[in-house]
Amino acid sequence: MTKAANSKRRLVGAVRETGTAYGAQPKQYDLEERTFQFAKNVRGFVKLLPRTVSNLEDVKQLVRASGSVGANYIEANESLGKKDFAMRVKISRKEAKESRFFLRLLEVGSAEAERAALIQEATELMNIFGSIVRRTE
Repeated sequence: MTKAANSKRRLVGAVRETGTAYGAQPKQYDLEERTFQFAKNVRGFVKLLPRTVSNLEDVKQLVRASGSVGANYIEANESLGKKDFAMRVKISRKEAKESRFFLRLLEVGSAEAERAALIQEATELMNIFGSIVRRTE
């Protein structure tokens, strides 16, 4: 096989794995970092919210749930076995779902675009964790 053909073959494999073409920015698949960024983004988002009685209570729950997504995933990676791993990933999925719920409840004022992005990320995390659970069981 020629050097050019071998290079093209590697590129096609890379596109298949990452879903991006040469030179494009690949999607991030490091879930520990992605869940960390989600929790951090939630914490930045809540600073933009109006201080209402309901928001104060819902924000507390949102902050806890968003941090718990990543914390449980880290625990899953340190699991003692397949069942323990699956259970902790299920908990991460549950916490992502809870985060999405509290994001939807909040009175956001002018921060609707930020909320929509966080809801989208929570949904994607739920789908990723659901897929991991289905593959491990």
